[in-house]
Amino acid sequence: MGPIRHNMNIETLFLYCEVIRSGSFSLGAQAHRISQSAASQAVRQLEEELGAKLIDRTKRPFMVTPAGRRFFEGCQSLLEHYQKIKAEITEQREALGGAVRVAVIYSVGLQDMGFYTQQFNTRYPQAKIRLAFLHPHEVVEAVINDGADLGILSFPSSHRSLTVIPWHEENMVFVCHRTYPLARKKMVGAKEIAGEKFIAFDKNLAIRRAIDRALRQRGVKPNVAMEFDNIETIKQAIAIQSGISILPKSSVSREVENGMLAAAPLDMPELVRPIGIIHRRLKLLTPVAGKLIEFLQSVKR
Repeated sequence: MGPIRHNMNIETLFLYCEVIRSGSFSLGAQAHRISQSAASQAVRQLEEELGAKLIDRTKRPFMVTPAGRRFFEGCQSLLEHYQKIKAEITEQREALGGAVRVAVIYSVGLQDMGFYTQQFNTRYPQAKIRLAFLHPHEVVEAVINDGADLGILSFPSSHRSLTVIPWHEENMVFVCHRTYPLARKKMVGAKEIAGEKFIAFDKNLAIRRAIDRALRQRGVKPNVAMEFDNIETIKQAIAIQSGISILPKSSVSREVENGMLAAAPLDMPELVRPIGIIHRRLKLLTPVAGKLIEFLQSVKR
């Protein structure tokens, strides 16, 4: 693809911000589906029009000049304002309709998302929410690669291509079979967990690291008997009395109600599971996607 030509335009400003944010011409070019040389030439044309050097290319990796940093900050503000106005005009022109693709981690649950979808469709009957339930890394990949407009996942980490919007935090609870002695406790402490067979999340998951950190701060190393990459399998292992675990309260509410499992509060108040909404940075959200974010943030849990 050829270089971006002539005077600066919105796409050039988007490209410049992506290059600066990622710290790479190649990554910025990739995000805009152009060649690295075309991205470099576009930035040079910006520098010619402004009469100022924005990037010092003699450094590896390149350095952003003071003028380049100021221009980047101004562009961000300008582009955010542009996106907002464009979305408002689009929304005024047409009724809130169309589909929004949402990638969701399994443990948020079809039941929860079904409730949100029903409530949203009642308010906006022309809109459609298309749900895909995926593993956490697949949610991130789907949003980055434009396979989904929005992603919902736990412990969302920062990424140069993503905007992360905090949604809510879920309390974590001690979970065991209903016949366990600890099932009758009103509050379970870390020391009481130390001697039990612990069914843990896989080591590469953020929720596992958070649980291990909370226990370690209290001088406890769990006796890990099994490791799984999802909540459903952990619940099944607890149900056949293979051990105990620490899980999000919302994920075991149904099993606790029907008497299959027991749950008790933990004496670790800081241990929560944050849930966030993600979308591609610098990608214009459709009106329906923007409304869905607003709706999810407004729902009382």
